[in-house]
Amino acid sequence: MDAYLSSKMPTEVADRLGYYVYLYTDPRTGHPFYVGKGQGQRVLSHLSADGETRKTRILEELNELGKDPQIDILTHALPNEETALRIEAAIIDFFGLDLLSNAVRGWQSIQFGRMPLKTLVTYYAAAPGEIDDPVLLIRINKLYRHGMSARELYEATRGVWKLNKKRVESVKFAFSVFEGVVREVFEVDSWYPAGSLPYETRSTSDVTLEGRWEFEGHIAMDDIRNKYIDRSVKKYLPQKAQNPISYVNA
Repeated sequence: MDAYLSSKMPTEVADRLGYYVYLYTDPRTGHPFYVGKGQGQRVLSHLSADGETRKTRILEELNELGKDPQIDILTHALPNEETALRIEAAIIDFFGLDLLSNAVRGWQSIQFGRMPLKTLVTYYAAAPGEIDDPVLLIRINKLYRHGMSARELYEATRGVWKLNKKRVESVKFAFSVFEGVVREVFEVDSWYPAGSLPYETRSTSDVTLEGRWEFEGHIAMDDIRNKYIDRSVKKYLPQKAQNPISYVNA
């Protein structure tokens, strides 16, 4: 093992690096497998880490073969931690979680990370929408991510919510809303007590089901969908409201 991997970095090196972003590469394949950020000795801390993760498994395999990971400092002497976080997030998005052993996308990637330009234009310049149908606005900020499949978006939207059952019976459409913009429009067929229907792409094990509801439905017809998709509905959303649900014309 290289000497610099078996001991701490010299203090004068760590001090000069400041905040930095680093990359671990598997020498067997030449493929990167981990991106991180830190300062001081952080870059070497993974070499002695425990746990059952893809990253530790790769490091254990290399150790058994007498090989070292290639460790690169991608950029250093950054002005602050936020800058390091943003660069780390951009690199994770560039390689993708399928290639890397990072467990999640980087810091604020949903808001500021990699996304199609069309999506970015919609994000910052969505035209205001006028809602004239009985609609339930459902903010899915915690579950939303760019590039979700149609099924993932549907299942993130259709449950599970605390609702006024009498009021929601008049709702015809449910809007998937992220950051105040309509991402999809579903026509509601039926409402059921939460837990009645299976989910294929998400788990509801961490959600209280009692007293909550979910709907079964389908993507709305094009004439309805095109009227609302990618439109801002911020004016219909109460400021600083904790409840992710808002009724319009219902």
